[in-house]
Amino acid sequence: MILGARIFKTGIAIMFALFLAEILHMPHPLFAGIAAIFAIQPSIYRSYLTIIEQVQGNIIGAVVAVLFVLLFGNQLVFIGLAAVIIILIMIKLGLEKSISMALVVMIAIMEIKGDEFLSFALLRFLTLIIGILAAFVVNLLFMPPKYETKLFESIHQAQDEIIRWTRLAGRQASDHLATKKSLTKSKERLSQVDQLYTLFKEERSYFKKNTRNKARKLVVYRQMVATSKSSYDVLKRLHQYENELIDLPEHFRMMVQERLDALLTYHEQLHLKFVGKLKSDAVNTSPNEEYIQRHEVMEIFAKEIALTKEEEEFSAYHLLHILSSIFNYEEQLEHFDKLIVLFQKYHNNKVNSKLTEEIY
Repeated sequence: MILGARIFKTGIAIMFALFLAEILHMPHPLFAGIAAIFAIQPSIYRSYLTIIEQVQGNIIGAVVAVLFVLLFGNQLVFIGLAAVIIILIMIKLGLEKSISMALVVMIAIMEIKGDEFLSFALLRFLTLIIGILAAFVVNLLFMPPKYETKLFESIHQAQDEIIRWTRLAGRQASDHLATKKSLTKSKERLSQVDQLYTLFKEERSYFKKNTRNKARKLVVYRQMVATSKSSYDVLKRLHQYENELIDLPEHFRMMVQERLDALLTYHEQLHLKFVGKLKSDAVNTSPNEEYIQRHEVMEIFAKEIALTKEEEEFSAYHLLHILSSIFNYEEQLEHFDKLIVLFQKYHNNKVNSKLTEEIY
């Protein structure tokens, strides 16, 4: 089990919320700790949105609770009815994520008995607000997330795994079951990459210059993710049609293998180029300069189909899927290369140097 920053921040947020509630002499400070648990988020922007939603949910829960106690009392049946009404209101307003917190507020208020009901209800409401604010302060100041580093590291690890297995699959040297497990693992990693990209995208810049830089960087990372997904599709096709690939004529199989090797090397070089570890002139601008053009590959493929026996035509049809995925991968790499060049032209690769210190 890995103890991440969010686990530590949750503990610190609870401690800070309880501390503030005790300093301010709030009755039942544990409610501040409960509110902090609900309010902690993986990013500053999400924490800001959570504050807005939680405050709205707290107000709705408090108002409904107070009205029900004043009109009907705090019998159990009315507490359940108040919960139903709060849930309906929250869903109607699109505040589904804050329903749990609103219900906590409602129960905390409706269980109060005595003549000083309103004053105690106000104090408990404020205690919960303190917990939410404490969580936001902790999220803002303590261990701010570095999602760019995490995103690139996640992409790099997933791509490294895909490249290794693609090289083996291109040579028909990989075990079928082992490749299948690798595909499953790579798919999960790419799913995590999508989540990290979303979190990185949500991060806000406070200066106009940084905003432009972030916008261009998002375009590069989006293409980096798309390129990794296209390489995953190549590996998936090689695994799916490995028998058809084995039955190919030797010269055609070698042509596919050489083209794959060139593309995979090109991909590795682009990652190094992005973080400033490789000179721009050391990267092949395109594997097409060393190997035959795409249309020439298709011409050779068409000739192979014409020479194939009727019972083997279905295999040739499946091979078309492999070639299609390889061509798409090549186009994604070329576009990725162009975006890196444009990004470095405007920003001189100053930000990306941080990635080299922690990853390479």
